[in-house]
Amino acid sequence: MASLQRSVDSYLRHLTIERGMAKNTLLAYKRDLAKYLHFLQNNGIADSADIHESIVRNFAQSLVSEKGLVATSVARILAVVRGFHKFMLFEGITDNDVSAAVKPPKAPKRLPKAISIQEIEILLQASGPEPDDTSGVAADIIRVRDRAILELLYATGARVSEIVNMDLDDLIDPEIVRLFGKGSKERIVPVGKYAQAAVAAYLVRVRPTLATLSLGTPALFLNQRGSRLSRQSIWQIISDSAQAAKLGVEVSPHTFRHSFATHLLEGGADVRVVQELLGHASVTTTQIYTLVTVDALREIYASSHPRAQR
Repeated sequence: MASLQRSVDSYLRHLTIERGMAKNTLLAYKRDLAKYLHFLQNNGIADSADIHESIVRNFAQSLVSEKGLVATSVARILAVVRGFHKFMLFEGITDNDVSAAVKPPKAPKRLPKAISIQEIEILLQASGPEPDDTSGVAADIIRVRDRAILELLYATGARVSEIVNMDLDDLIDPEIVRLFGKGSKERIVPVGKYAQAAVAAYLVRVRPTLATLSLGTPALFLNQRGSRLSRQSIWQIISDSAQAAKLGVEVSPHTFRHSFATHLLEGGADVRVVQELLGHASVTTTQIYTLVTVDALREIYASSHPRAQR
């Protein structure tokens, strides 16, 4: 098992150094490979030369049978294992890739959850005051910050981690921001007028006050101690705003990302433009949003066309 563990360690170093994999993703790979090594150990396999296709298939079947593990998780773990075997082949540790023919189970297509434009507007209004509203700002400047965060999430389709990691320097100009996605991949995203105004209000009326509470930090969004805001804090901001808005639907940071993509496509944006804005490596990932708009078209057609129903 020691030799297999060394191979795993080499693979993780390769992902870190050669591919610049994000820390959280790397930790997920480490957990998945630990599960694989545990399975091999339980089956008396201590060397890569003893792994055959049937072993990988049995591992895949064990994942499918595991309680609480959904198809997407099984597919993810198998993708990690297959990547590991490809690495061992490339490095000359093995003579062939025994995992190549083992396919993950097909995951059911799940439509992203998006809310309507009207619901987004209600949610944004509930999060904080309008950017030009100075009444009561001194008493509750935090809500000015919260409004800026939510406006920026919807304006850019950013992941919550991308908003958390934004620095002041990432505001290239009022109309453009720089985001760093998975694997530290950089992309440039335009910002609409509403979000521009909300962020400007935060920068002028809120951030200077928060920044005096701690040592200087380049972070764009600060907490009440003057430090970089956390992912958990943004989740709480969104949860509180959704509760105040009384929407009656579950809202998460990804709701803004899904709604951003869906509303763009409904407005006529090209799917490849949306792919670029979201930072998806493949257009296939983005195309699931087209299913949402097609379903909306069917619903409108069914309720509107005089001969749509019998």
